This record gives sequence, structure tokens and C-alpha cells, in this order.
Amino acid sequence: MIFHASIPADNPERVARAIAELWKGEAVPFPPIERSWMAYAHDGRGSEIEVSPRDLAFFPGPVDLNTRLQPETPKYSSAHLLISSVLSAGEIIALGEREGWETRRCRRGGPDLMGFDLIEMWVENAFMLEIATAEWSKQYLAFMAGEPARQMFQLKQAA
Repeated sequence: MIFHASIPADNPERVARAIAELWKGEAVPFPPIERSWMAYAHDGRGSEIEVSPRDLAFFPGPVDLNTRLQPETPKYSSAHLLISSVLSAGEIIALGEREGWETRRCRRGGPDLMGFDLIEMWVENAFMLEIATAEWSKQYLAFMAGEPARQMFQLKQAA
């Protein structure tokens, strides 16, 4: 179970506010990491996404996490998240369009009977956030917790 994650952004407040809107949650400053914001879901599990400045990198310190500026941080990476949203597909796409971010409906996982739907929202046109509606979350769980994923990824049966 993932409880929180962090993602990079040029404008952490704006990105945190958009993610909080997907959850009908709340966006607040995140003081432990300078210039960072947090989107909090209010889902009873403490789910949140921290949004840190793109030019700020984490590195191990002698006792705890340290940060330092990384002025040559790449804009794109393979890192991404799939989150669920209480909004409809149309509302999610409208939010992305309002922000000026590339946003589109996609299908993942294989043929129609084996896959699941989601929306790719390219936050700040740089970070891929995959978003599933409540109905699509059920598709994802059926795919990943069921036979399709076991076959596709050659997963062992859970004990």
C-alpha cells in the first residue's frame, strides 16, 4: 500500500491544488521541504502527494533526508503515478485542459477484455499522472489483482 508520494513541479502550489481538486481534497504548504506543497485526499488513510520544486533533489544525510538545489534536473522522467479520482472522466479532462496540460483518455494492459481505462494528465506538460475514475479503478483492480496480470507478468500466485 502506498500512502504518499512526491512529484516534481515548476509551480508546486498550482500542481498540488489541481491534484487536491481531483480528490475533492485540500492543498496546503508542506513546511518540511522548502517551497513544497501537499495535496491531501481526506480519504481516511492519510493519502497525500507532496509536490516539490523541480530543482530540489533529495539525498541521504547523516541522520535524515537532506535537500539541495539541482539546477540541471531533467524535465521528463519515467516516474509516474496512477491515482484514483472522485471526478468523472469529463471533469478530469476539463481540469487538465483548464490548466493547459496535455490530457487524454487511454487504455492500458492489452485487449479490451484484459485492460483498463485511465486518463493521462501531463502535469505542467512534463510529469505523467495517470488518473482512474471510480469505475476505472475497479477495472484496474480486476486486471492487476486477477488472472490477466498474473499471465501478462508471469506473477506467482499469492500465498
